[in-house]
Amino acid sequence: MKFSAQQIATLLQGTIEGNPEVLVSRLSKIEEGDSESLSFLSNPKYEQYLYDSQAAIVIINESQTLDSNRHVKPTLIRVADAYQAFAELLKIYDQIRSDRSGREEYSFVHETAKLGENHYIGAFAYVGQNVVLGENVKIYPHTYIGDNVRIDDNSTIYPGVKIYHDCVLGKHVTIHAGAVIGSDGFGFAPQKDGTYTKIPQIGNVVIEDWVEIGSNTTVDRATLGQTVIRQGVKLDNLVQIAHNAEIGQNTVVAAQTGISGSTKLGSQVILGGQVGVVGHITVADGAQVQAQSGVNRSITEKNTKWGGSPAFPYQGELRSQVLYTKLPQLEKRIAELEKLINQNK
Repeated sequence: MKFSAQQIATLLQGTIEGNPEVLVSRLSKIEEGDSESLSFLSNPKYEQYLYDSQAAIVIINESQTLDSNRHVKPTLIRVADAYQAFAELLKIYDQIRSDRSGREEYSFVHETAKLGENHYIGAFAYVGQNVVLGENVKIYPHTYIGDNVRIDDNSTIYPGVKIYHDCVLGKHVTIHAGAVIGSDGFGFAPQKDGTYTKIPQIGNVVIEDWVEIGSNTTVDRATLGQTVIRQGVKLDNLVQIAHNAEIGQNTVVAAQTGISGSTKLGSQVILGGQVGVVGHITVADGAQVQAQSGVNRSITEKNTKWGGSPAFPYQGELRSQVLYTKLPQLEKRIAELEKLINQNK
């Protein structure tokens, strides 16, 4: 599908400098543009690329001044904020690219399932008994949707996702390839003979609106009750959320982080990559935890920064890191002082 500079300028409420009829069919970085691509320039440091760019159209800021002695080949569209305008185009482009509907051959949908308007069921997907899908829900190929699952409007489930029985997903939820929602929590009771007996996990997972979950992330079902992912949460790839955990509104969790059972994160929490959080604790609203930290006790003060393993307040962690680098020097000084003391005895 091709769009003219005039159409794009109208959409973005921008002004054109150049040929309003030039057509583009794809998006690109400014230094990699060609005769059918559209790019953007928002950082003045990258202005140099504009004069050599082969892109057909470039979106730039209204405030951007150009070198009058150098030729600009692309048609320019000036807007108030080029970065924001390009982000809006990316969103529209993604919607057009992923606009699918209907049921593909070889998918299975149980006769008791209820499917909303404009749904999409990809090839080899499985939709179980009493499943309810809202409007504009997209289920990509090789996806498993277990019995009694509910997925609300405008949600997208990418290839290979597994959603176990009884789980509930809100509106505008996105789950990327390979994620598993509602698998059993890690519940085993030790026996006197050294073996373990499995504790049935009969709860579910509830995911609220506007949540995005990365590839190969797992969210375990509750033993009893619910594992809850609140509205606006963003989970990176390879994140583990254990049974009965609760992730607060608009919290962000980076890759390879593990959150143990029954732990509750507040809203607006940020966890860096490879953070480990023990079970049965709480983390206050707005807390930020540095990558590779280990949180072994509750964080009760809001909007604080933490680091280290075990984690403690961030400024103290930074001072400790400085001291750690000085340990060889301090050891040498101590040895010299001991020698001096021994000589004076």
